[in-house]
Amino acid sequence: MTAATVAALGLLLFGWAVLSGALARHNVTGPLVFTAAGYLLGNTDWGVLTIDVDTSVIHGVAEATLALVLFSDAARVNGGELRRDLGPPVRLLAVGLPLTILAGTLLAGVVFGGLAGGVALLVGASLAPTDAALSAAVIEDGRIPLRLRRALNVESGLNDGIATPLVSVGLAAASAALVGATRSEGAQVASALRELGLGAVIGLGVGVLGAFAINAAARRDWIAPGGRRLAAFGLAVAAFTLARAVEGNGFIAAFVAGLAYGATLDRSRTDLEQSAELPELGGELLGLVVWFLFGAALVPVAIASIDATVVLYALASLTVVRMVPVAVALVRSGLDRDSVVFLAWFGPRGLASVVFAVLALEELGEGSAVTDRAIGAIVVTVLASVVLHGLTAGPGGRAYVRRAAARTPVDGAGADGTAEADVAAPRARRLYFRRGATPPGAPRR
Repeated sequence: MTAATVAALGLLLFGWAVLSGALARHNVTGPLVFTAAGYLLGNTDWGVLTIDVDTSVIHGVAEATLALVLFSDAARVNGGELRRDLGPPVRLLAVGLPLTILAGTLLAGVVFGGLAGGVALLVGASLAPTDAALSAAVIEDGRIPLRLRRALNVESGLNDGIATPLVSVGLAAASAALVGATRSEGAQVASALRELGLGAVIGLGVGVLGAFAINAAARRDWIAPGGRRLAAFGLAVAAFTLARAVEGNGFIAAFVAGLAYGATLDRSRTDLEQSAELPELGGELLGLVVWFLFGAALVPVAIASIDATVVLYALASLTVVRMVPVAVALVRSGLDRDSVVFLAWFGPRGLASVVFAVLALEELGEGSAVTDRAIGAIVVTVLASVVLHGLTAGPGGRAYVRRAAARTPVDGAGADGTAEADVAAPRARRLYFRRGATPPGAPRR
């Protein structure tokens, strides 16, 4: 990226920060703004900025973004709050996510006839994670029952980390099958599994030891104001880079480190919400940069290879592939039909899928018809999700509230069986960029 590109990004960040509240009221999200800006300014046919997706800088930004997001999302999981209503989140992650990956993989193999198994798995697993940032208006709407918003939030926070191992295995198998790797497909997959295991061990060690150190320092009052934020950021960076240094999977290391850190931290002495702010803010900031690069570098590649089958796959991925598994997962969950449809639709594809596409492009390269079609399917699906889920978040939430209000509550229960006391807006967990605007009444940062 040139100096002009960096300057343009700085101005875009400033403009988005100043206008984000006004744009959010019109269902215009940060990913939509930065994707459009990237496509208009960085397009090779007419753009005024020069951006090369093959450069190491872009790959580094994408990898750092996902590592910070994985750590912060995993660290913020509050087991105490989650145990109050485990049903929907666990169902979505344990049943809905595997079925979505399976359906997406099988559909890729059928629609794009002749895809190698690894490539089909790469496409299906890359498009399974969801991103709550694209439907922030729903997550922040206090009129929607808390259990629905919590289910969407927990799902989006953990499913990218759960899907990462399958993406890694699919990428390893695809690399062996498509780019003439010196090792066999089985050897590539075995190597990927070894990297995953090594990354998990390193992440567990970094997260647990780091949290113990913070607990000990907090008891002795050694930590200065703001020190906890820096400590958490340092753990996220350390887990990712240590794993990469010993040829482990850095993403799994960051994710496991976040889980271990959040589970081990003494919350009576350290506010987990505040301590995880810096890695989350870093992920949000870099995330907007990735969306800009997505529009500048990946969208043109997808448009060049788009055809009816790619469009068909994208539409099916956002509807049938997502909604049917969610409906199956929520059978006998106690949620009514409107609530199930609500959860099934608001599963936007976002940042994790974009990073997986960048990694696939780096590993597999351009030029192959199979590679271009696979990456094109991921990019077109994400692009459609940015537009459709971003624009329907506000109206969809209001429609759900109207339909719920039209039904007569029984014994003080909400439309989905949730007690009225549970319908209050959740504590402000989301920061300014990736998580959406500050909810009304929350202190301004």
